[in-house]
Order: sequence, then C-alpha cells, then structure tokens
Amino acid sequence: MDAPAVIDVTDATFETEVLEASKSTPIVVDFWAPWCGPCKTLGPLLEKLATEPGGGFRLAKIDIDQNPAIAQALRIQSIPFVVAFRDGQPVSEFVGAQPENVVRQFLGRVLPDEADRAAQAGDSASAASDAEAHYRRALELRPRHPRASLGLARILASVDRADDARAALEGVVADGEIGAAIERLEAELRMRGESNGDEAALRASLERDPADLAAGLALGRLLSATGRHEEALAVLLDGVKRDRAYEDAAARKAMLDLFTLLGRDHPLVDEYQRKLSQVMFS
Repeated sequence: MDAPAVIDVTDATFETEVLEASKSTPIVVDFWAPWCGPCKTLGPLLEKLATEPGGGFRLAKIDIDQNPAIAQALRIQSIPFVVAFRDGQPVSEFVGAQPENVVRQFLGRVLPDEADRAAQAGDSASAASDAEAHYRRALELRPRHPRASLGLARILASVDRADDARAALEGVVADGEIGAAIERLEAELRMRGESNGDEAALRASLERDPADLAAGLALGRLLSATGRHEEALAVLLDGVKRDRAYEDAAARKAMLDLFTLLGRDHPLVDEYQRKLSQVMFS
C-alpha cells in the first residue's frame, strides 16, 4: 500500500516520519495551530498540491500547540511556517500564507529534478553497471551532484580504481549524511593510497629500532587499510608521541582519517581522541 500523501506528525514521530523518511522522499512540514487564521488558508493548499498526481512530496502537518518541542528546536516564531526536508536536512522554508504560484515555485526548488531522479535510480539499481550508468547520467545533467558523485566513487573504489574514485569526489560539496559518507570514503581512499610495504619487514624494522618513524608510519597505515584499527591507532599514536611533526604530521593525519572512517560513536574513536589530545597538548 502506498504511503499517504498527508500525515500528522508529533514530536515523538518527527525523527522517523520526517528526518528518516526524507532520505527517500522529500517531506514538506507545515507547522500550524487551530487558532491561526492564515494556516486555514495555506493548509488546504498544501494538501491539494501533495495529493496531486505526481506531487512528488509528502506533507507532514505539526500542530505546534500539541507538539511544541520541534517548533522550539527550530526556533519557529511565526506560523504558518513551512520547511522542506531532503536527505534528513532542511533545504528551504517560508513563513506565512502564500499564493499558489509562490508555493509551486517553492516546491519546484526543493523537489527532485532529473539529475536527482537519475542519482536515486543509481542507488536503487541492483547491478553495478546499471548504477554507474545512472550516476554518470546524473553527473552529465549536474556536475558534482553529491549523491551521484558518492555512488560513482564507491563503484570505482570497489574495483580498485582509487584515483578515479578520488577524481569523482573532487570539488563535491555536501552536508548531512551524504557529506559524512563522502568524508569517510575520502579517508578510506587516502588510507589505501598510502598503505604499502611488507608487514613482516616493517615489524622487523621496528623491533630493531622502535624509533624508526618511517616504519611505524608505514605499519600504521597498512594496519588501517587492512581493518586492524585498534593496533593501527596504537602504532600511529606512538609515532605522534615520538615526533608529532614527522612527514607533515602524517601519523596524526592518519589517525584523524581513521577516526572519520570509524565514526564519532565508535568506542576506539573516543578512547584515542582523548589519548591524542593528551599528546598534542602535553
């Protein structure tokens, strides 16, 4: 069964019904109240546009009297207040009852265009070749399209075309989850590109001379690239302790890349961020 075009949202359901849902479908949120005269004009207009064939968005209505927390978090001072969400982020807004032509212009700016639809098709494609074709089509229509650039770079990275993957991400600006995913992929690509050397030889070099900064840095990068994150962080931290400026602070930068790759909620990140701060500010 298709999801309804118009839904009532509460403070408790906002994260699921708006933030999460907007990652697949644009959500337009109408903040209103029963006593608000202009809301009685704008609300039905938004509902009409949402239920039109091919409307392209879902309308979420929030009664601010019954659900004040989200309105307070967004610092809404006047209603009706309308804000559009895509990919979990607010992208555009307006205040007050507006005529239909103005509301349609607003929707035209926030609803997916052909490039967006091509990128979404790439995300949904089951075959990598089909996904790549969709992403490249999106990038023809809009160069540096964030979702398409990320999708294409992931495909290229998966077949060991790291240089092409890095090129696909060059100059791409994005925030929210897509921006974070791009940062993680860029960090992973740097790790891959910088990891080299024979592990046994590197360990032997460090056994002979624990202060061999080149061997320590190379081993830390190799461990990072092969998923042995805790040992990698320990080795890299030791390099920072010995010489924080070596190779333009390469050990510290490698640790930061690994923090990005693991994500801020990973327990290793919390532990080693504290340890790194102690070293840097001691």
